[in-house]
Amino acid sequence: MDFNFNRYKFKSERKLIMAGRGAVAASQPLAAEAGLSMLKEGGNAFDAALAAAAVLTVVEPTSNGLGGDCFALFKADDKIKGLNASGYLPENFTLERQTQAISADSGGQQTSEADRLDPYSWQAVTVPGQLAGWQHLREKYGSLDWDTILRPAWYYASKGFPVSPVVSTNWERALESYKTELSGEFRKNFLESFSLKGRAPRPGEIWKSPRQAETFKRLRQAGVEDFYRGQLAERIADFAERTGGYLNFSDLADYQPREVEPLKIEYRGHEIFELPPNGQGLIALQALKILEGFEFADPGSGEELHVRIEALKLAFADGREHIGDPERLRIRPEILLEEEYLKQRRQGIKEEARIFQPGEIDSSGTVYLAAADDRGNLVSFIQSNYTGFGSGIVVPGTGISLHNRGYNFVLDRESVNYPEAGKRPYHTIIPGFYRKQGEYLGPFGVMGGFMQPQGHLQVIQNMVDYDCNPQEALDAPRWRWQQEKQVMLEAGFPEYLAGELERRGHEIEICNRAGDFGRGQIILQDLENGALLAAVEPRADSQAAVY
Repeated sequence: MDFNFNRYKFKSERKLIMAGRGAVAASQPLAAEAGLSMLKEGGNAFDAALAAAAVLTVVEPTSNGLGGDCFALFKADDKIKGLNASGYLPENFTLERQTQAISADSGGQQTSEADRLDPYSWQAVTVPGQLAGWQHLREKYGSLDWDTILRPAWYYASKGFPVSPVVSTNWERALESYKTELSGEFRKNFLESFSLKGRAPRPGEIWKSPRQAETFKRLRQAGVEDFYRGQLAERIADFAERTGGYLNFSDLADYQPREVEPLKIEYRGHEIFELPPNGQGLIALQALKILEGFEFADPGSGEELHVRIEALKLAFADGREHIGDPERLRIRPEILLEEEYLKQRRQGIKEEARIFQPGEIDSSGTVYLAAADDRGNLVSFIQSNYTGFGSGIVVPGTGISLHNRGYNFVLDRESVNYPEAGKRPYHTIIPGFYRKQGEYLGPFGVMGGFMQPQGHLQVIQNMVDYDCNPQEALDAPRWRWQQEKQVMLEAGFPEYLAGELERRGHEIEICNRAGDFGRGQIILQDLENGALLAAVEPRADSQAAVY
């Protein structure tokens, strides 16, 4: 039979999934099951999150890999904490050393975008922070060893797995961004493995990653530390030196992730947590606080949808002006959440769609997962290569695909995101955390580039303003602001809503590509009964594994 693995003719309704002892929700079933296996072996939610994260680098290489960054929000020791494991530009980075010809072995292609770094070259490769983030969480909060935690990832890389439908689609789409004539390690890893013959694997085809399996074997034996101060670090640094890269051994050896204090707001009696910059969670928080000055009751109201879009645009205007390296910010992020400033921004929302500028302030491609255990640990975790497979640079013999987070720097000396050695870029990936005192507490997230704060906003409003349960909050059709007055509506929005928005001056596009609207997961702990409630994304291959 000739199945279409991404078409469903009839409405499908997912139910909330209940658990008593543990739950792991991820964008790919094998990753969720790997996390659950850690809980069943006596591990905790941190062990589960790390095992799932490791498997995701194998089974969803179109979104993440071993050479990316990660962030986390988590509950441990009766406190909600944050982790920033994003990297910075290497110490030898300089704009004067522009690479004009990129060798095939160093990956990728040139870009014509003169105001940004080349995303498919060493220019955009910041120090990978992801595995250091893994190390921090395991050392401080985990309970199992690396040999156990990384065993499932090694198994799928070595023995293979059937590629899931959404990953297959994303693989094919991502390859359009890379040169078809690309040779070297990228082709060996993602285009020539086994029977692929230069194409993306189809749903159900078995794919293996033997070079990545060797890396996981090394990490199981030597620990994740090897990526930064051992043999793997030496291989990465040597490869960079041979191919014109900026990254060196000391960049890796000196890197440390940081625990940070989360930003928190109250929204109609509900507490929402996001990480501070350089992530863009501040945008979601500011938009929600702007919206707190309005009343919402009808998800089918064009007027309400218009106000929500305008609030998001206001927050993005401020975010793109002020979010950057946390050590080089020009303002305190909390200023954007102060009521006097929010009142000023609310006044900008009129009957017609507008294009917003940053407010006046006194000078004074990603994967998300959630995990929970019966010991009160809750983890909101996200990691990414940024665009598709990242930079296209793959370290020979390792399967390590390096990300291209530097692509979010802009070549404007007045910008907070002007590229400089040692500087972290504006980061799109954001984990979220939700709490309603005495009722529910838990991780949530929606991945997908600049869709992420928009997804966070919509999921929270669906639950708080429109009384949706967590699964309904993920199922609901989404909108996505693009730029200026351009807004995409997901197929499924009523036609009259599109018409009402157009009458208010929005430029509307109806989009059938579900992947453009983010992919999320939610786990909430019922504080009264102790049960865990898991909801998963219908736009991905998602699954919640529970027991």
